[in-house]
Amino acid sequence: MNLALCSSSSLEPNNPFIEGSPITNRKIPTSKPFLRVGYVEKNEKVEEYCRNGRKVVVSSHLMPGHLEGAFMRKKRLEEPSRKMDFVRTLLIDNYDSYTYNIYQELSVVNGVPPVVIRNDEWTWEDVCHYLYEERAFDNIVISPGPGSPTCAEDIGICLRLLLECKGIPILGVCLGHQALGYVHGARIVHASEPVHGRLSEIEHNGSRLFDNIPSGKKSGFKVVRYHSLIIDSEALPKELVPIAWTSSSTHSFLESPNSGLTPDACENQLRSNRPFDTYSMGSYNGTAWSFSNPGRMQGKKVLMGIMHSTRPHYGLQFHPESIATCHGRQIFENFREITEDYWQRRRSRSTFINDRNVHYTACMQVSVASQLFGVPRTGAVVHKEDAQSFREASRRSQILGNADVNSVSISSVLKFPESSINVRHLKLKWRKFDKLAAQVGGARNIFYELFGACKAENTFWLDSSSIEKKRARFSFMGGKGGPLWSQMSFRLSDQSDTDFKGGGYLSIVDTQGSTRSMFLEKGFLDFLNQELLSFSYDEEDFEELPFDFYGGYIGYIGYSLKVECGMLSNSHKSRTPDACFFFADNFVVIDHLNDNVYILSLHEESTTTTPWLDDTEKKLLCLEASATRKLEEQASPTAAFSPCKGAFLGEKSREQYVKDVNKCLEYIKDGESYELCLTSQMRKTVGEIDSLGLYLVLREKNPAPYAAWLNFSNEDLCICCSSPERFLRLDRNGILEAKPIKGTIARGVTLEEDEQLKLKLQYSEKDQAENLMIVDLLRNDLGRVCEPGSVHVPHLMDVESYATVHTMVSTIRGKKRSNMSAVDCVRAAFPGGSMTGAPKLRSMELLDSLESCSRGIYSGSVGFFSYNQTFDLNIVIRTVIIHEGEASIGGGGAIVALSNPEDEYDEMLLKTRAPASAVIEFQ
Repeated sequence: MNLALCSSSSLEPNNPFIEGSPITNRKIPTSKPFLRVGYVEKNEKVEEYCRNGRKVVVSSHLMPGHLEGAFMRKKRLEEPSRKMDFVRTLLIDNYDSYTYNIYQELSVVNGVPPVVIRNDEWTWEDVCHYLYEERAFDNIVISPGPGSPTCAEDIGICLRLLLECKGIPILGVCLGHQALGYVHGARIVHASEPVHGRLSEIEHNGSRLFDNIPSGKKSGFKVVRYHSLIIDSEALPKELVPIAWTSSSTHSFLESPNSGLTPDACENQLRSNRPFDTYSMGSYNGTAWSFSNPGRMQGKKVLMGIMHSTRPHYGLQFHPESIATCHGRQIFENFREITEDYWQRRRSRSTFINDRNVHYTACMQVSVASQLFGVPRTGAVVHKEDAQSFREASRRSQILGNADVNSVSISSVLKFPESSINVRHLKLKWRKFDKLAAQVGGARNIFYELFGACKAENTFWLDSSSIEKKRARFSFMGGKGGPLWSQMSFRLSDQSDTDFKGGGYLSIVDTQGSTRSMFLEKGFLDFLNQELLSFSYDEEDFEELPFDFYGGYIGYIGYSLKVECGMLSNSHKSRTPDACFFFADNFVVIDHLNDNVYILSLHEESTTTTPWLDDTEKKLLCLEASATRKLEEQASPTAAFSPCKGAFLGEKSREQYVKDVNKCLEYIKDGESYELCLTSQMRKTVGEIDSLGLYLVLREKNPAPYAAWLNFSNEDLCICCSSPERFLRLDRNGILEAKPIKGTIARGVTLEEDEQLKLKLQYSEKDQAENLMIVDLLRNDLGRVCEPGSVHVPHLMDVESYATVHTMVSTIRGKKRSNMSAVDCVRAAFPGGSMTGAPKLRSMELLDSLESCSRGIYSGSVGFFSYNQTFDLNIVIRTVIIHEGEASIGGGGAIVALSNPEDEYDEMLLKTRAPASAVIEFQ
């Protein structure tokens, strides 16, 4: 279904609660119905307005002056109160990709994790039940999000919360800030320019929300902004008070005096005893502030913060949760203190502060499966009859559940098909050969001699071919042969744009060649999760090994599996399987740091002999370094393998790609996305090509730390990957790590030119903005599955150099929560944010409408899932896919507000240059 964008910039309604008009006549893809603000019951009084020749309905629930219901105005007991041990927050997620950064901050500041719900997940009855009957929450935070508060489906129930919940502290961030303004009559307009991933200096008036935070130019109070729309400060309603603003100038991250520091390192720890904000009058910094003065802001300032004059409601246009915002945590701490002081002043909750029992502690997480991965967007309103089963089945487990509700694994609440592997308890045997790798010709020679026969059919090689600066250390290689070996291929059942029913078809071939097929109703990732959970093992089998793969699944997850990670549909069907994996039981590991070689064999507990170890040891010890010459002769390019010389053909012309970039810029201008990673495909017929020979040429031309060779012979599919980017890794200590790349520039011809280009990338405001947006996105994704307070960024915007390009790379890490499985972690973050943009879900919807074909394996991930739940996955870029006689290469780049369309096309070509030239030269 197509849906017009909504905004108030082209319409100035007399009543601020009328549904907004489109900014433009453009359509964006969405599977969600268009709904009015609020909802209308059968007997509810409504008013109709004519606007631009059409009727719009305004619910009386949203008319000015509508008060809280009678049950909300129950008499409060007036007993003495005390400070709270923890603060309970309801965090409303507007389908944003930064919500869980707020979640992490609030978990630390409040002493208990907030409850997160989507803006269309609860009915108004649910909200009232938890806020006023159960009194489950002390305050509310409304997240950022794509779109505009004038569009009902973008903001969901948030407008009604802001209008009717007068007696509970609320903090709105970005979209939440705009919603606070809009619901009280402010105009939402386009900013003079979109500002995404860029910093501004903030001035404030000393409001309680900014306690212990400096103000003004060169004060050190710089914040990150992600927005295209703003509240019009020239016509601010009298109910709203401006508390923060900035000039129109912006800064790149490296200009910040706190560059390289995390937000809590930026915090000013000064404390004061400033009294709580009053809501009718205020005195800030010793200066009286008139709420009725229409000319409160001087010059062309951009409004960055507001508060309501009589309610404990605040809004911030900037993002306090961003990694590059200083004093962000202090703001959340101030909001907690505002909340505590508010309830003390009202003396309203004293009787149950002492009764805040286990139901309201850290276990009060909402619905494990839906909250981690998100639920399909079914509209901003769920009618009472539709929500009945949800409320009855989940109310107690979500809010009043037992103390173990937060320790239940997502996997344990799902039903899975029977396991495809009978093995449950696995044993590992291994042998180590010190300093052997160089003696036998290195990784390339070992792979070719052990697994290169018969065109290297059914083989894998996770190849750390670039090990400079300790980027990668281990390579894993193997092939068909062991008794536990198998290959599984998965294809989604229905990828139409309008009706994705879920599930797909799995085919499994065992080591004897027998094939089994089954339909997976819940999809591939649930099946993989069940398989991994079915294994038991003895940790002493591998505790002395320095790496994290001990046997298990090696293969890829295609980009289209985004439909198992929160997306509703795919616009295009992939030509290749959507996932393919080997179960590897016999394999070789090379430690490039120490030059050691390991051989490993995984077997059932009842198996006593491992002949593969004996045979492989003999082969290794017989190898000679001179065998490299033989390898080079066999892999050298020859005219016999060049039936189809010529260039690659792009799916899109330069003209069309530039046109699509301009569409992206329009979406960004209208607030639909902060960053869109637009891609395209190049194709070339290659016929019967020596795919392994091609890969060996590619790894020489473009060595990379997360390179890979995969040959799925049954699918006539070879993957020749030279990726420099890690998607996500989980080690045996439970540490998750992502290393997104955003920002790329070509290498120079001379050393001087090369260094100049490197510095140009390092200090580029556009590239820094790209990288910062994805860093915040990955922090969010890790924050969904990591322990509160553990997500951190040890390396921010480092520049790494490769054979053909310089890239800007950041590193994000966090400690996995004990109740999260390996697949839970992948599902929370897939596809990698560096290939989607932010916010992720809305950006993928837009990209599906712009891109003319499926990305297939490109933009997905290649890597391993070990049987003990460790994993390491790359991002599939700089990769040649050979499938049924055709070579395809994907390329693209991040479109941000600062992008130049022509430059973006050139960057896309740059990223495909190395793999494309390898194919052409090899032929």
